[in-house]
Amino acid sequence: MKITLLTVHRLGASPEASLAKDYAARATATGRALGLGPVEIIEVESRKPGKAAEAEVLMAQITALGPAWLAVCDEHGTARKSRDLASHIGRLRDDGHRRMIIIIGGADGLDASLLSSAKETIAFGIQTWPHALARVMLAEQIYRATTILAGSPYHRD
Repeated sequence: MKITLLTVHRLGASPEASLAKDYAARATATGRALGLGPVEIIEVESRKPGKAAEAEVLMAQITALGPAWLAVCDEHGTARKSRDLASHIGRLRDDGHRRMIIIIGGADGLDASLLSSAKETIAFGIQTWPHALARVMLAEQIYRATTILAGSPYHRD
């Protein structure tokens, strides 16, 4: 199952972008033997401000990627333990899903149309996190999920 982190805004050559790419590459390498990956990060940019304009470019990218299990990151979502996220990803793979797309929206969050079209909503807890750090944290959690499914000692309870 391919995993795509679809994000609003380009981080450029920032340390956060580098770290997120590193975790995605690690997840790809670890997940390969498990039928997970590649893990990719796709950045989109809206030419107009606002959630509706961002939703347009995100939906265009979702359509281009094809059928997928769609998850969105939102403060009102469900916070999962790492092992639970790993199990969930493993179940999606085992149920025959070929792609999972996880969306991180812009500074104002996601448009209602995207929130309602998602199969699930993920939260990183009750704190508010900067966009760039949320991307790193999501990429790390995907990597962590692949190591849990692989039986690696990376994750400790």
